[in-house]
Amino acid sequence: MAKVTPCSRFTDFDINLFLAGKHFRLYEKFGSHIMEVDGVKGTYFAVWAPSAKKVSVVGDFNKWNENEHELNVRWDKSGVWEGFIPKVGQGNIYKYKITSHHNNIKTEKADPYARRAEHPPQTASIIWEDDYKWKDEDWMSKRKKNNALDAPYSVYEVHLSSWKRHETEDRFMSYVELADDLVAYVKKMKFTHVELMPIMEFPYDPSWGYQITGYFAPTSRFGYPEEFKFLVDTLHKNNIGVLLDWVPSHFPEDAHGLGYFDGSCLYEHPDRRKGYHHDWKSLIFNYGRNEVKSFLISNALFWLDQYHADGLRVDAVASMLYLDYSRNEGEWEPNMYGGRENLDAVAFIKEMNEAVYSNYPDVQNIAEESTAFPMVSRPTFSGGLGFGMKWMMGWMHDSLEYFGKPPIYRQYHQNDLTFSMTYAFSENFMLPLSHDEVVYGKRSILGRMPGDEWQRFANLRLLYSYMFTHPGGKLLFMGCEFGQVNEWNFRSSLDWHLLDSKFHQGIQNLIIDLNGLYQSEPAMHEQQFSGEGFEWIAYDDHKNSVLVYIRKGNDSKNDIIVACNMTPTPMVKYGIGVPKKGKLQEVFNSDDKIYNGTGDFKNKTITTKKAELHNRDHSAEIIIPPLGMVAFKYIKPKKSSKKTSDKSIVKEKAKPVKKTTKKVVKTKPAQKDSAKKIDSKESDTVKDKTKKAEKVEKEVKIKSSKKPAKTSPEYTPTKTTSKKTRSKLNPKKTDKKK
Repeated sequence: MAKVTPCSRFTDFDINLFLAGKHFRLYEKFGSHIMEVDGVKGTYFAVWAPSAKKVSVVGDFNKWNENEHELNVRWDKSGVWEGFIPKVGQGNIYKYKITSHHNNIKTEKADPYARRAEHPPQTASIIWEDDYKWKDEDWMSKRKKNNALDAPYSVYEVHLSSWKRHETEDRFMSYVELADDLVAYVKKMKFTHVELMPIMEFPYDPSWGYQITGYFAPTSRFGYPEEFKFLVDTLHKNNIGVLLDWVPSHFPEDAHGLGYFDGSCLYEHPDRRKGYHHDWKSLIFNYGRNEVKSFLISNALFWLDQYHADGLRVDAVASMLYLDYSRNEGEWEPNMYGGRENLDAVAFIKEMNEAVYSNYPDVQNIAEESTAFPMVSRPTFSGGLGFGMKWMMGWMHDSLEYFGKPPIYRQYHQNDLTFSMTYAFSENFMLPLSHDEVVYGKRSILGRMPGDEWQRFANLRLLYSYMFTHPGGKLLFMGCEFGQVNEWNFRSSLDWHLLDSKFHQGIQNLIIDLNGLYQSEPAMHEQQFSGEGFEWIAYDDHKNSVLVYIRKGNDSKNDIIVACNMTPTPMVKYGIGVPKKGKLQEVFNSDDKIYNGTGDFKNKTITTKKAELHNRDHSAEIIIPPLGMVAFKYIKPKKSSKKTSDKSIVKEKAKPVKKTTKKVVKTKPAQKDSAKKIDSKESDTVKDKTKKAEKVEKEVKIKSSKKPAKTSPEYTPTKTTSKKTRSKLNPKKTDKKK
């Protein structure tokens, strides 16, 4: 039997923390670590298997012989097996062969803490370390600002396998290739963040990555771990944040995975009523076991630490919170208080969020939670679960149901849209149009829209415009941004050829400009999670299916008035109450020709009038295009500065001096006293004063001839916008020419 050198990376304090569920950096201890012992290079291995009576490391270095390298169990009853194997290192393949105390059951498991795994269908772990040098210092220094709740948060959800395939080789694109294509595309589309569907190693492609076996290893489908770091680094260097889907809710029963790891229910709950998910045919973590909590929280911090992730989108939170989730009566057991809440899971979630935000206060954890569980995105110190944001599933369902109805019936369902505002600020909501809405026969988002071709695309433009002007963060699944026709298929690429059509180009241009509007206008994001950031103007015109509301920022000067027409009938001279008098400028119109709209329903500069409407003292008449949205902003009034008034005074004084006569000098107010003292013999003095007055007049003319400074436009449309369209979207420039 080959020699395993006794060696440990654990201190007694590490073990105490681990057993108490308080060790959140276990990836620095468990797993395989290349090191040197007594001058000999090799690899240290450590694994948790308390029910084992024998643990061996098997691999390509010992012909998978379980009798070659047996690890040593620690004396402290922690269940940790460890040891150093000389001359084993980078790239070697291995597993743990475990013999259990329970009926001598033998299991062969991948390393739960492995940093790299074999490409599926192979299942072994790989010894791996990298020395990647990060170059995202600039992003990391300003991440707190970019991830703040008052910053624009527009997320592009991506499934790396099917976003785009290699054009000539029909294969996955690598991390390095994606660093070119994906990054450039996301930047062009002006999304602030990407959300990557699970990139942790998983064995089964149809699971989309949500059945994980390698929690600490980025999937080898697309390349090496350091190449994934390069992708994240490149996104950061282009000012794009990275969110990772994280799955602490369940894991598969695959033979090499975490299930029955040491012949016992080690990671999963032993009671099938709490430890098995019937819908997904998967196991559920035992959230009440301290060592499992340490494993999961260490995993969350691992991706934030080692891969510079900017946040985690936590999957299936509802399934964790409730004991009766997707279970019939009699299939679940109430908690100690007789309720349906999983108290262990609730405590785990709170502790996980506390650990994340205490170590990385500039990231955001986002909950995919579909129930009315209270205070999901509120701090734990006030009784909340501690997430930064929560998906607004109610808004998603109601909106898609409303927009799926023919316009003629929408007048009877106005409440489907207005209802969201009754609870919009009870949480920090993110509006999701995710992958779950374009699969399993639900059709694509475009496929849900009613009407002929023009109406379907107009409806889609209106839905996105309504979404981006509704309070909250935004999330859009890949393909939705250009109007994917078919449902998402994880086996094939998006239908990029659709962009040859002007209809799909129009949708893409719309998303670019909506992202631009969302980011450039403070009113759209500064108070997106506060009731102070929204105000209704008209929500009760159900007969015309019109909604009008105000989005507000920290400064009322930046307020945006939004009007939506949910019917194919244009609203001309539609009266709306406005908060104050002034002039309104159209800053966005979803019917613009660049979006393949008609372009026929533009609003010129609108002057409000003193006429009460919608309980407001002032009102305005606007045009709302068919199946369209328009947004307005008050034009800042031009104030006459002191300098201008002073110049006019000086000019006024200088005018009479044009004629150099004694009479003119005498009537000039500034020279009255001196003129009285001048006699006919002092003509030289009069000439001198006349010359001075002429000099003043000349200086005034020079100053007044200078052009006023140009003001920057309030909104910049897509680069592909024609000059004609730009002038329409930028009335300020047109006014100056006039």
